[in-house]
Amino acid sequence: MVHRHASAGCAALTLLSALVLTGLPAAAAVEPPAPTPAPSAAETLGANKPSPAVLRALKRDLRLTADQARTRLVNEAEAGTRAGRLQNALGKRFAGAWVSGATSADLTVATTDAADSPAIEAGGARPVVVKTPLQDLKAAKAKLDAAVTGAALDTPVRYIDVRTNRVTVQAKSRAAANTLIAAARVDSAIVDVRVSADQPRALYDIRGGDAFYIDGTARCSVGFGVTKGTQQGFATAGHCGKAGAKTTGFNQVAQGTFQASVFPGRDMAWVGVNSDWTATPAVKGEGGQDVQTAGSVQALTGAAVCRSGSTTGWHCGTIEQHDTSVTYAEGTIDGVTRTTVCAEPGDSGGSYISGAQAQGVTSGGSGDCTSGGTTFYQPINPLLSTYGLTLRTSTGQSGTTAPEDESGGWAAGQVYEVGARVTLDGVSYECLQPHQAQAAWQPALAPALWQRV
Repeated sequence: MVHRHASAGCAALTLLSALVLTGLPAAAAVEPPAPTPAPSAAETLGANKPSPAVLRALKRDLRLTADQARTRLVNEAEAGTRAGRLQNALGKRFAGAWVSGATSADLTVATTDAADSPAIEAGGARPVVVKTPLQDLKAAKAKLDAAVTGAALDTPVRYIDVRTNRVTVQAKSRAAANTLIAAARVDSAIVDVRVSADQPRALYDIRGGDAFYIDGTARCSVGFGVTKGTQQGFATAGHCGKAGAKTTGFNQVAQGTFQASVFPGRDMAWVGVNSDWTATPAVKGEGGQDVQTAGSVQALTGAAVCRSGSTTGWHCGTIEQHDTSVTYAEGTIDGVTRTTVCAEPGDSGGSYISGAQAQGVTSGGSGDCTSGGTTFYQPINPLLSTYGLTLRTSTGQSGTTAPEDESGGWAAGQVYEVGARVTLDGVSYECLQPHQAQAAWQPALAPALWQRV
């Protein structure tokens, strides 16, 4: 390329000399513009500009200073990207990732091969070598879930704990857990038993977080504003109402109709609203102030998460485990996330949000907001994907939800998981964090979410 343009360069130099010799001013040399730096993960996900409501609740519930709360949100956003890169690089040897410390400054990545340790350290994480890969733990949990019969209230909760490299069964007694483990034919060496009298239940009494009423009787909470084509609505819990049930809003004004609902199995639903209502990205925060939803990037285990509900308002805690199975009296729910956030009846369906990223809608739990408790939420990304919904965000519409592109092309509105590969403008990328794609998050513009391959 340089050689091809040499003659043109000489001609330009001769012309410049002639201008100087004749006394005419020479044009000043023009520096090429510096390349625009790629946005950081925190900038992409909006974690660098948290709302005052989020900061206040994190200070109160996690006992943080304002600076610690800000730092934690940024660290968690950056850690998610690093963890995604390492998960893709380790493949089948990957055994989980989590953040820890008051400001989530420490990212730990588990592997089954000690030879991966230098690469994990180079990727900005602390390596831990364990025996069982994550995919084997998932297979064991699937067997336990399949062995559950009836209501199974003696063994109501099952989850993978990446921090212990075990599958955990929460049971009323050790005998009940042992019976389930034997029936599932799972190696007991990779299963921990947690004996607890807690009995999770769907929070029936029924903005994100605003109340709505079902058929004039039950009350639940709005999760997140969504759209499907031109139809506006909101996501909520499936146990709040069946398809066709009518809803009224917090003000008792006619609101909409349940378009689809699943419970048990999953705990997801969405309500289509009439023209008197507008879906927004707002979630009701501390003191009624709005927190804006910027997207749906899934937070890591150990990350801070806040919940909004129409009974108990705004509370925060941490994410304990993803992909948990919990058995209520009505049946088993798979794929929920277990948290330390408290909730009470009527909070069902309400919003869970990490920083500015939507996480899910309240399913159920145990305890209360006086003595503390455990709650479970239905993750938002599977809900959006199942019903073909687009999350309302503060950065604008995510785009028209598209079916999976068999050609491998990237599409706004599509929900992507870690490791998914897409092609855009002739360049291939690999997904680093689960999320619903937005127009502003094209792979080349969102290195927090996509890695060029």
